[in-house]
Amino acid sequence: MKFTRKTLFVALFILILLPSGCIRESLMTKDDPVHIEVIVKNRVAPFFSVVKMGADAAGKELGISVHFDGPTDEKEIDEQINIVRKAIESKADAIVLAACDYERLVDVVHEAIAEKIPVITIDSGLNSKKVKSFIGTDNIDAGRKLGQALVDKVGDKCKIVVMGFIKEAASCIEREKGLFEALNTYRDVEVLDVLYCNSDIDLAEQLTLEAMEKYPDLDAIVGLNAQGTTGAARAIIKQKKVNIVKIIGFDNTSEEIRYMEKDVIQSLVVQNPFSMGYLGVKYAYDAINNVKVPEIVDTGLTVIDKENMYNTENQKLVFPFTDDYDDYDY
Repeated sequence: MKFTRKTLFVALFILILLPSGCIRESLMTKDDPVHIEVIVKNRVAPFFSVVKMGADAAGKELGISVHFDGPTDEKEIDEQINIVRKAIESKADAIVLAACDYERLVDVVHEAIAEKIPVITIDSGLNSKKVKSFIGTDNIDAGRKLGQALVDKVGDKCKIVVMGFIKEAASCIEREKGLFEALNTYRDVEVLDVLYCNSDIDLAEQLTLEAMEKYPDLDAIVGLNAQGTTGAARAIIKQKKVNIVKIIGFDNTSEEIRYMEKDVIQSLVVQNPFSMGYLGVKYAYDAINNVKVPEIVDTGLTVIDKENMYNTENQKLVFPFTDDYDDYDY
């Protein structure tokens, strides 16, 4: 075989670049775009729309690709599992996950971690010690705050129904736990029933209508998420029981805020979903770069009512869709 000077130069160049013989690994550059998948419980829910705002802000700031996905119903656990599996197949650099189910997402998340894809959980945790971090609300404390808000607005002698959402979701379990811890200190607060609306507003409305018929002396509904709170409010309006059956609820959709302005809802415990999305992506990026991230980040809670909802410090929480987050203080 005849070797030209050009052939020898190319051969030497390849040998310099590829001393280990691994062509694919050596030809990869640090300029390959970072790709982070953000997978939530319900991609069309208002709460997770604000999570997306935070994730997009972090992606823009870091100059990385952030893809947002999830089922359109929190009960579609198998669909969320499939979305996580697709993220693994697409060789995502990291996954930020709000898990629909505390147990059933564990196996697929461990598959991702086995493929060297770091996983950050937000909003709803997972029964795994292998995830890098949990970023979200202290849901036990959220339950306690719901209980205290109930006593503040309704009194320490009342009959209530609790409107949960997904019975197996970690956030629901923890909010219930905190609520009952708070209520156990008040002997005259009677919990008549605990219902689960599966994060479906229509079902929450129907369950509330049935509860008001079954318990005519009902004083209040405690909603553990936005859908349960909203459905309860619609039922109370329909039955003309505004301010007769009071509502202590969770989150801050535009519909909930309108109901609070009209005294249908007395108090809301409000989370910070923007920070969940923002910090989820930020810490995922740190994990990709082998930077140590905190195991737990509490994004905080604020109790909002008609009296304080227009305070300057509460504006970004109460009206996330209209506020400009460019100058958000992290």
